[in-house]
Amino acid sequence: MISVEKLGARIALLRKHQGLTQTQIAEHIGVTPQAVSKWERGLACPDLVCLDELSDILGISIDSLLRGTAYEVAAVSIYSSRAV
Repeated sequence: MISVEKLGARIALLRKHQGLTQTQIAEHIGVTPQAVSKWERGLACPDLVCLDELSDILGISIDSLLRGTAYEVAAVSIYSSRAV
């Protein structure tokens, strides 16, 4: 099962790693910066139609974005514990 919170943390971590702002992601995909913020906080998930473009922007496959690899899960856990 996909965890919305972990997905959001992965999006935030990868976005920051790419040096992008929430606004830049939002403009590229055609959503609001508030939508990206909700994704990153685990309050909502990106629509299916956004996943392809989002994964391209973040430089990761859709599967890895949704499920995470072992390395990414560890990095997200570290990021999540620091964000709290």
